[in-house]
Amino acid sequence: MRLLVTGTAGFIGSRVTELLLEQGHQVCGVDNMCAAYDIRLKQHRLKLLEGRPGLDFRLGDISDRGSLSTIWSECGPFDGVVNLAARAGVRQSVENPWVYVDTNVTGTLNLLDLCRRDGVGKFVLASTSSLYGKSNPVPFREDADTDKPLSPYAASKKGAEALCFTYHHLYDLDVTVFRYFTVYGPAGRPDMSLFRFVQWIHEERPLRLYGDGRQSRDFTYVDDIARGTILGLQPFGYQVINLGGDSPHDLLELIALVETEVGKKAEIEQRPMHPADVMATWADISKAKDLLGWRPEVDLAQGVARLCAWYRENRAWAKEIDTED
Repeated sequence: MRLLVTGTAGFIGSRVTELLLEQGHQVCGVDNMCAAYDIRLKQHRLKLLEGRPGLDFRLGDISDRGSLSTIWSECGPFDGVVNLAARAGVRQSVENPWVYVDTNVTGTLNLLDLCRRDGVGKFVLASTSSLYGKSNPVPFREDADTDKPLSPYAASKKGAEALCFTYHHLYDLDVTVFRYFTVYGPAGRPDMSLFRFVQWIHEERPLRLYGDGRQSRDFTYVDDIARGTILGLQPFGYQVINLGGDSPHDLLELIALVETEVGKKAEIEQRPMHPADVMATWADISKAKDLLGWRPEVDLAQGVARLCAWYRENRAWAKEIDTED
């Protein structure tokens, strides 16, 4: 297949691109290399993809319809689109919601309309467990209420999902929407708890803990997420599918795992819980098992060990990555 993958330099996008290339697909990768977090992480991920047969990387922004159309014309035609480009992060979206709408809503619309125009058969969207908010029972099922997002980030992903259904309904575009649950792993996002905890404990810096540490998350290793995303390229009509670890762990347990792996104790600074955060996430992955034959393969202890190994290998520059709020 010839695929357009957006967010190629991103945490999930780089791993999806790598696996697609290993499977023999042709990938036109697009990323705007924005400085939402330290650009060195994106450059690091891209370097791992350099020279791989089948990759055509283009610098571009999906929210810019003109430049996106140019890339589309030069690199296409495409058999499918995997839209992993996004502004992510719950707390940051409270500070600047406009950029989240630009990328997550307008950018998705631009891609959907190019698919409509040229008859592209498949569209995969990266969405988020943040849509489930705080009122749904756990584990979260895909048919739960997502009408009360707690952050602009979640609201923007709700808008993207709604547009995907509209284009499926009007133009028979085959769409798979994945709701990801707390993705982590080597070269991950530095605003996520696991990257922060690994850095702070390694460097003996104060570990900022928001809330009492009893908040639980369904941590999911990036390779498992990438495998599931690629399985979503099958024809399903329109489906929303959870991808999660199916094994929630609270933050205190997570800190203890990192402490054991690093061989140092955390110096914890407790702070109030952010109002946009939720107490628990947990994915019901029954649909992923039934439709995709997918289940997570890497447990949290294994994943933390791999992340710590990556950090030690890249510590000379990874210790300088900004992990402030």
